[in-house]
Amino acid sequence: MTLAIVGGLVLAAALVLLVPALVLVVQVVAARGARVPIPVEVRRPSVAVLMPAHDEAGGIADAIDALLPQLIAGDRLLVVADNCGDSTAAIAAARGAEVSERHDDLRRGKGFALDHGVRHLAGAAPEVVIIVDADCIVANGSIDLLARESGRTGRPVQALYRMDAPPGAPLRQRVAQFAWAVRNDLRPLGAHRLGLPCQLMGTGMALPWSLIAASSLASASIVEDMQLGIDLAMAGVPPTFCHAALVTSLFPTDVEGSLEQRTRWEHGHLAMIAAKGLPLLWRGIVRGRRDLVAMALDLCVPPLAVLVLLLSATFLASALLVASGGSAAPLAVASLALAATALAVFSAWDQVGRRSITLGEMLAIPGYVLAKIPIYIKLFTARQVRWVRTRRDGGRR
Repeated sequence: MTLAIVGGLVLAAALVLLVPALVLVVQVVAARGARVPIPVEVRRPSVAVLMPAHDEAGGIADAIDALLPQLIAGDRLLVVADNCGDSTAAIAAARGAEVSERHDDLRRGKGFALDHGVRHLAGAAPEVVIIVDADCIVANGSIDLLARESGRTGRPVQALYRMDAPPGAPLRQRVAQFAWAVRNDLRPLGAHRLGLPCQLMGTGMALPWSLIAASSLASASIVEDMQLGIDLAMAGVPPTFCHAALVTSLFPTDVEGSLEQRTRWEHGHLAMIAAKGLPLLWRGIVRGRRDLVAMALDLCVPPLAVLVLLLSATFLASALLVASGGSAAPLAVASLALAATALAVFSAWDQVGRRSITLGEMLAIPGYVLAKIPIYIKLFTARQVRWVRTRRDGGRR
């Protein structure tokens, strides 16, 4: 293979990676100084909160206690106790939730639980369904905000979904908290400020009944939220972000559970990029749909660690190419992509990272990135393709 061919391949790789780097920096910078949008005061539609739960006896009481005071006459809270082997159903019922138990060893996963819940609600359908995971706490007033905004726009509405490291967490978890805030806080806020849609995040999602009742939910997909958001966007109703509504959760304290959780999320995201990224982008271009183009570009920003690893490898290959007498163009493009990513990371730290890591601890991020290489190797050797409950306390799934 000639030096010119190698140079062309490296340049192509650098140009491809420049796109997500630029999308990332535009979103993060657009979020800086953005006023948190407060939904317009409109009629409050009737609500059903749908909470899928699998062996969540340890935390579901707190989740229900945070929700019930936010409901008004005519609202419902339905807990789908899905293939539970513990007291989830009994605790939920004792706390005042409506409970429907589901047992099916072959059809396992959150998507099946959601489908079961929607069919259960159909007998007395609400105007808006809000999906909340059983390990999440919904901040006071958030149900009202989500319901009104979804009712006003007729679109899916995504709350800010914040995941925090437990008190006294090691640096790796606090770095993960920072990376999560970049993905689920700054990026959708920046997109919203630019008038663009966001991805659905799995919890804190409000959908008009007409949309969720017609959606295909029953699957064992590990990224059912992303898929649902894309399906709705292609149908002409892309999700919108409501930063004023807040849902919070904690990263698992169990080391193995935390690794399983990150593996599931990142394998699912990378698989979605491969399967949906280019087709969605092409459809948006052909149809002149700015929203679809924006969602495709957002989808194609890989997890931050993946982006940094790929950019670093491309930069190194470009430098070796120049040292061998090849073109400097790939090095220039790779340098620009790395600079854009670095700007995005430091701007993000200044906006949301200070509460999780210090500036000095930012120097540990390369180690965090390298430690995730085994997760990405498994993408090719043992990719996670089915839903598995996260271990949270060292116990059973």
